[in-house]
Amino acid sequence: MAIVPDEKNWTWVLEKACPECGFDAPATSYDTVPGLARDYAARLADALSRDDAAVRPDESTWSTLEYAAHVRDVCRIFAYRTDIAARRAAADPRVPGFDATTGVSDGLPLFSNWDQDVTAVADNYGAQDPAVVAGELTRAAETIARAIESVPVADRGSEVRRSDGSGFTVESLAIYFLHDVAHHVHDVRA
Repeated sequence: MAIVPDEKNWTWVLEKACPECGFDAPATSYDTVPGLARDYAARLADALSRDDAAVRPDESTWSTLEYAAHVRDVCRIFAYRTDIAARRAAADPRVPGFDATTGVSDGLPLFSNWDQDVTAVADNYGAQDPAVVAGELTRAAETIARAIESVPVADRGSEVRRSDGSGFTVESLAIYFLHDVAHHVHDVRA
């Protein structure tokens, strides 16, 4: 059986604790996100040294290697998104409606969709070198951690929108990101 694409809208985790992994977004402060991101990434990177890191526990569940490659890419995507949101705070490009050229919807920057499942197949996560992924994951986590740390307190309320219409502030985007990482650490029991 192939991996079933995850098509859930996980934004609800910003309102209550995740019953699967226990991450509690409402109890998570923005200032803790960078350190926790580094810690979770280190735990995943360490898990890649397991003998069975590239082995799926069953046909419908990613291996530790696949989860780690995914988290590496999540860190990269969210570093980019944090940068866009922070630059928006500095420039405040309010434009009514949606303009496909500028990527602005209802006056807010709009993030294009990222299909994690397509990326996992296209980049062949399961065949990547665990040691290489560990290093890339560590560097990507450091990049997103620094991006989050660099946003001034006054700009953390800056708003952006995802292509499905979900709205985020810089703060909620950082916490939403952290849930993704924490959830996958839980998935691999790292």
